[in-house]
Amino acid sequence: MKVDILASGSAGNCIALTTNDSTILVDVGIAKTKVETRLLDVSILPQNIKALLVTHAHSDHVKGIPLANKFNIPVYAAEDEWKSILKVDIPLQNKFKPASDFNIGGWYIQAFKTHHDSFSPSGYTITDENGFKVSICLDTGHVDEEMLSTMEYSNVYIIESNHEPNMVEASDYPPSTKARILSHIGHLSNEQTADALSRLVMGVGEQIYLTHLSSKNNMPALAEMTTKRALAKKGLKAGKHYHLTVH
Repeated sequence: MKVDILASGSAGNCIALTTNDSTILVDVGIAKTKVETRLLDVSILPQNIKALLVTHAHSDHVKGIPLANKFNIPVYAAEDEWKSILKVDIPLQNKFKPASDFNIGGWYIQAFKTHHDSFSPSGYTITDENGFKVSICLDTGHVDEEMLSTMEYSNVYIIESNHEPNMVEASDYPPSTKARILSHIGHLSNEQTADALSRLVMGVGEQIYLTHLSSKNNMPALAEMTTKRALAKKGLKAGKHYHLTVH
């Protein structure tokens, strides 16, 4: 399976998974025209996109959703999340109950509940016909046992490593924003992400993508170091037991 992270961060998020010329998008948080350009940059034709999965309806995850109308792409999201998505008319709507599983062509999808300040946010595991499994976990204030159980045994982990708490506390954000980020329905800190990965990664060559880093309250090197340190405690070395990329 080919993994392309087309956008990552507070300015927008978009992930493309492709196998056998069939693509699934997870989130389209940048403008439609930018999504089209970045798809072509990685040799993906919009006409080959079989589905768009939405994690939640915040702007940095659905800004480019009109792409679905232009190319008749079915959109999937938890049923309560459509309360916000329906600000844009989407003809091909697919609503699922939280923690559901379903098939899209040759893809097997498991949606799992995450913890964020939206109606019904979801993460996804996506498995192709060859059994190659990708876990996507964005925008969640914590990782619970059910999430870990759903994501285990993945070949690829795409997970947010949003902030360093001390940097949030020292930032010029208003107290309410700081409290939101650090809350159990906010975003994952570097340490929280590292802890989750230390429980998931077995050292059999998994690919890790650290995503959705805050531009003000984190540094790529810090996020990378925190995860590597946690995995080193298990005796796992980057480049040997797993591979790590920071977006």
